[in-house]
Amino acid sequence: MAADRTELVARYLRGETDVVAARDAASVVLLRDGATGPEVYLLRRRPTMAFAPGMHVYPGGSVDLRDREAAGHWAGPAPAEWAAAFSCDPGLATALVAAAVRETFEESGVLLAAHRDGTPVTDTTGDDWERDRLALIDGTLALSDFLTARSLLLRADLLRPWAHWITPEWSARRFDTRFFLAGLPAGQRTRDVGGEADRVTWLPVVEAFEGFLDGSLTMMNATASTLRDLTAHPDVASAMAAPRRIRPILARPVLDDGRLEYLYDGDDGPAPLSGLVEPLGAHDTDPTTIS
Repeated sequence: MAADRTELVARYLRGETDVVAARDAASVVLLRDGATGPEVYLLRRRPTMAFAPGMHVYPGGSVDLRDREAAGHWAGPAPAEWAAAFSCDPGLATALVAAAVRETFEESGVLLAAHRDGTPVTDTTGDDWERDRLALIDGTLALSDFLTARSLLLRADLLRPWAHWITPEWSARRFDTRFFLAGLPAGQRTRDVGGEADRVTWLPVVEAFEGFLDGSLTMMNATASTLRDLTAHPDVASAMAAPRRIRPILARPVLDDGRLEYLYDGDDGPAPLSGLVEPLGAHDTDPTTIS
């Protein structure tokens, strides 16, 4: 596999491959407070998946064109504020926040929403909720229609912008992924809803990052980099309140005597985990669960 990847990169550096446009995507780092600090919700991709097999990921996925319609069902910071945080236009910012809410519900059963009278959503375990969740997954139900039917508002105030990673240009499958933080809402719980994951778990952030370092948990650089940054925070509130100046991170491949290495552009915080794990885009994968 490493030899195949090196050849793909070599062809890219020789100008022999076309650069595929990156699809916009959102990924949500779902957190809760634990006995030893914040805990993170991770899904392990099934080993039979065409990409990211066996990788530990956060809930997330590609933006649906209909996600922009969620602007009429909104509570919290306006799309313009998200656009400023992620350096994009308000329409895309709307879609990214909506995709973050939708994908979190699809892949964990947690819904970042409230009733129009302001009361929070606290229980999404009923059969009717499950029917809606499955309809969102298969695309027969748009997020805006789901919110309308249930008289709900998307809670943008429950999310925080955290990072922005772009799949390298040599990859055949590319994503432009914005990462969000969210605390588990009171009264809600995650559920193992199957699908593309064969295992879901809550782990202390420190333990999850140590698992990456010792090789017991496989994950992409973007996932591990997020965990590393979160180890500095004693609880969820601290992480959610942390200021973040977000810039896109893009890995550039360099071949030196046949050895494949990566340089990173645009990182405004601690250096990405260069040399510790394959970067975003290896094996044509993405750190999110792209549907």
